[in-house]
Formats: sequence, C-alpha cells, structure tokens
Amino acid sequence: MAADLAVAGHPVYIMDVRGFGGSTRPAGMDRPPGESPPLVRVRDAAADIAAVVGAVSAWHRAPVGLMGWATGSVWAGLTAIQHPELVSHLVLHNTLYSGSDVHPRFGRGSWLEDPDRPGRVNPALGGYRLSTRADLLGGWDRSIPDEDPSAWRDPAVAEAYVTAALAGDPTSGARTPPSCRSPAGPLVDAFCLATGRQLWDASLIRCRVLVTRGGRDFLSRPEDRVRLLEHLDSAASVDDLELPDGTHFVHLERPERGRSTFLTSLISFLAAG
Repeated sequence: MAADLAVAGHPVYIMDVRGFGGSTRPAGMDRPPGESPPLVRVRDAAADIAAVVGAVSAWHRAPVGLMGWATGSVWAGLTAIQHPELVSHLVLHNTLYSGSDVHPRFGRGSWLEDPDRPGRVNPALGGYRLSTRADLLGGWDRSIPDEDPSAWRDPAVAEAYVTAALAGDPTSGARTPPSCRSPAGPLVDAFCLATGRQLWDASLIRCRVLVTRGGRDFLSRPEDRVRLLEHLDSAASVDDLELPDGTHFVHLERPERGRSTFLTSLISFLAAG
C-alpha cells in the first residue's frame, strides 16, 4: 500500500514504534515476559510517532498525513490531539473507540481479563507476547468467509506478511517454531477500550479525518465507528468509509474484496485540502 501511495505522488514513511520491527526494544523484552508489566502503552507509542512525524514535517516543511491501523489508530489519534500542528490528515482504520463495554474477543470474560478480579487485566499477560506463523494468520483466516483464504488474499501477500513480522525480531529463529516478540501494552489498551473506557477523546481532533471500517473486522465494532463519528465534531472535515465485507486486513486483500475501494478513497482523501 505504501508503494501505491507513492505512485499517487505522496512521499511515504513507515515507522516501527518501540518494541516492534527494527525499532529499539524495551529492556524487559530481553527477559522472560513475566518479569515485566505490559510494555509500550498508548502514550509511549504516541511519543514515538510524534518524534518521527516532527522530523518528517521539518524535512518537508509541511504537516503530515498520518494513518493508523487498528491499535495504530489509537496511537495516531492521540498524536494528532497532542500535536495538531504536525498532522494535516488522519486516517483511522479499523479502530477501537470505547463504543460499548461488550467485546467477545478483547473485553470482559475474554483471555485478557483477570479471572479473580473482573474488570481488570489478567496479570499473567506479562511484558510481551510471542506470535508464531499460526498466530499471525489465525485471526485473518477465521475472518475470511471462505474455506480457501486465497479467494480473499494473494498467498504471496500472506507469506510476505508473516516473513516480515518474523524477520523484524532478530530472536525469532531462536525459538521452535519461530516466533516474534511484541509488547503487551497495546493489549491492555485494547482491553480498556473494549470495556468502555476512553483512552483518547476524538472531539479534540482538529485536522481532516477519514474513518474506515471493515464489516468483518474482529477488533473494531460498529458502535466504535458510530461513537467515533459522533465525537469528531471539531475536525476540519470527516469522511466515513464502510466496507461491508472487509476484514481486519482489507488493505492487504484482493482488490475486489474491498482493497481497491479502500485505496481509492484513501488517495482521494489525502488529496483534499
């Protein structure tokens, strides 16, 4: 997708928040996960994004269009609130937003909740989690309404996704099967939002905003989109794109499965203003 945006004439930068990919990892990620609290919460990530956006804005002498996917949308939203002078356009793609206090996968009664203290995060979560190939593709596979996932995604894209995730962690090959580490802080943030708590206030956003959601997304809920749109009453403009059959990974799927519509809308939105 970065290549598509570049072809459309946009300089594109992709960053890794601390603890992910090629970025610096907190010291706790080099120890067993149980020895640290969940690492990299939303404010940590927003600080990293602000540092990168500030540099890019200075290089181009202009504010930056910022896109977040899922947890990245929570990070991007907070960054736009804290640094309005740096962000011209904001894309919030498949994001949680305290739309309700019910979420079957990440809310009360889920694996993230402390079984002894309802409403609190499970202390067994630890500082980070490990994801194997099966973990990386499991949620995607389950959200595709077809026995053959290749009907929705190019197998080469899925393979590249897994390869990139595992290659981003230099220790992935030291475990069998190979697995990549990722900070657990975003899961705590997801639990908070999934149980109705608000980690950021979209009414404080001033830039142009595009809200997108796939109807088959397993993270965001329809009520998240509705409440987010209600709160974006101070934004310079608000565009809303609903992709009825789009999954959490719609931007990586085949063009006819929603990706083409998503990309066309994104390029049009970035050209506005």
